[in-house]
Amino acid sequence: MACLSRYHHHHHPRGATWLSSPDEMLQHCPLSAHHRRLRDDDAEPIYLPSLSSAYRIFPVYAMGAPDPTPEPELDGPDPIWNAVRDEAKLEAEKEPILSSFLYASILAHDCLEQALAFVAANRLQNPTLLATQLMDIFCNVILHDKAIQRSIRLDVQAFKDRDPACLSYCSALLYMKGYHALQVHRVAHALWHQGRKVLALALQSRVSEVFGVDIHPAAKIGEGILLDHGTGVVIGETAIVGNRVSLMHGVTLGGTGKEIGDRHPKVGEGALIGASATILGNIKIGEGAMIAAGSLVLKDVPPHCIAAGIPAKVISGLQEHDPSLTMKHDATKDFFTHVATNFRDEKPNGAQHPDRNEVNI
Repeated sequence: MACLSRYHHHHHPRGATWLSSPDEMLQHCPLSAHHRRLRDDDAEPIYLPSLSSAYRIFPVYAMGAPDPTPEPELDGPDPIWNAVRDEAKLEAEKEPILSSFLYASILAHDCLEQALAFVAANRLQNPTLLATQLMDIFCNVILHDKAIQRSIRLDVQAFKDRDPACLSYCSALLYMKGYHALQVHRVAHALWHQGRKVLALALQSRVSEVFGVDIHPAAKIGEGILLDHGTGVVIGETAIVGNRVSLMHGVTLGGTGKEIGDRHPKVGEGALIGASATILGNIKIGEGAMIAAGSLVLKDVPPHCIAAGIPAKVISGLQEHDPSLTMKHDATKDFFTHVATNFRDEKPNGAQHPDRNEVNI
């Protein structure tokens, strides 16, 4: 399928409203080559090839197989986009009241990139930052960045595979604010490295206001990421999140004070960070590690280990290669045994026996 990434900006006469009618939407964002008559003849279309068979291994990739090739050849069908369109058609038949919404958001578009730009722009618009302006920004970045095109598909696959509340690819694209926040961050990150830092920070601010997710544009985030719920997630400027990581709501990857430079956590591939976990400082969370919900992590966590508590301690190893994929983040029997042992060994005044054997991280 082909997408146009160049179209001229038009101010919407009503400001912050959905561009819900097909004619109105086509006026603001031409969808394919036959709509070029709506724009200057000298505006060259940029044809994005559909995605390759590399993307057909997404389910295998999501379950922990070796990574797909870093630079897949982008040709052939796009199974993710095809699934999104098929699901949208079925939903429109089931709920006719949503047919206009589904048409404007998905069915009127030629590719996933364009539909995502439309949905995100309408979620983030306000009276002074119009949906048409945001669509310009999103399309101009996404349609020129193959890494983002790849990531938005790996991410939507992650939501579909790992979140039991995600009914379909279509629902992830339309309704999952964790997915929206993550993709807008990818755009902001690209803008940050283009030197457009003020615009990147403006997008960060708007995402924080609308979705309750605060990710600094400079933070580096891999692909195949799940932000489950998303609410309350905070990721600092120098944080790095590896591929296939799952972050539950309320997770903080923060600094420890006013220091400058590299000051935020580095989360390895396949890690699972439980709800409301706080990880502070320039520390490493190893590949395939699991941080239990509510933990405060102040030191490095080795790969393929479970850390829990305040402050967090390593309580056991992990058999799963990537706990982020299995999403089994109950702390298991080892955790409760550890808690019971700590409670038994506590003195009445709260002091601990000096000879008690602990494993620190």
